[in-house]
Amino acid sequence: MEAKVLPEVLTEQRKIQLVDGTFTPTEASDVMTALIDEKINFHKIQRLKIWEGNHSSKTNILDNRIDELEKEKMTARAIIEQARKNGKNITINGILEIKYVD
Repeated sequence: MEAKVLPEVLTEQRKIQLVDGTFTPTEASDVMTALIDEKINFHKIQRLKIWEGNHSSKTNILDNRIDELEKEKMTARAIIEQARKNGKNITINGILEIKYVD
């Protein structure tokens, strides 16, 4: 069995290529919907945690972010539908940038 060397990960800043490729409209829809829905669900869970701690807590920031993401999902769907109508594929480039903050 061969030992694998892990890449250096402890840096102040890191970029991770999350998505990079050309997709059919159906594939692009699957990728975009999955990514956006996952982020929406994250915010919904955060909102629920806050509410469980205090039922009168304000969650306006999370509510607004969820609304923004829902609108972005609709925009993505419109772009994908237009590509489908025009017989085009879609290129998606998604980079996740991670930084330390104080």
